[in-house]
Amino acid sequence: MGQTDLGDLLELARRLRDPERGCPWDREQTLETSVKYILEEAGELKGAVEKKDVANMAEEMGDLLFCLALFTAIVEETGSFKIDEVVKRVKEKIIRRHTWVFGDDKVETAEEALDLWRKNKLKERG
Repeated sequence: MGQTDLGDLLELARRLRDPERGCPWDREQTLETSVKYILEEAGELKGAVEKKDVANMAEEMGDLLFCLALFTAIVEETGSFKIDEVVKRVKEKIIRRHTWVFGDDKVETAEEALDLWRKNKLKERG
């Protein structure tokens, strides 16, 4: 079995939405219906975490990832944006807000890190 990456999952979602070769149910999904399933799967993942059920966590995490892949396929079809833009933006944001890791700020505790994260976020928003 070869290496699998998130790109494979995105291609699977795109295939399921293909007008000729895809699945009727997957093709009918919209951004609005997809959000419903994203929230449902996130709740199931939360339940698995609360139960400390590692096997179920992996399954529910996969289900949530697939829901996000399907959402991505739908968004890309509308031409609103591409997943590469999303990844680029979140990567830049995470780096920008972790000034104690990627900059000169210093923190010693998780609480200090969260406080500085919040301050950095407020600075961004003006």
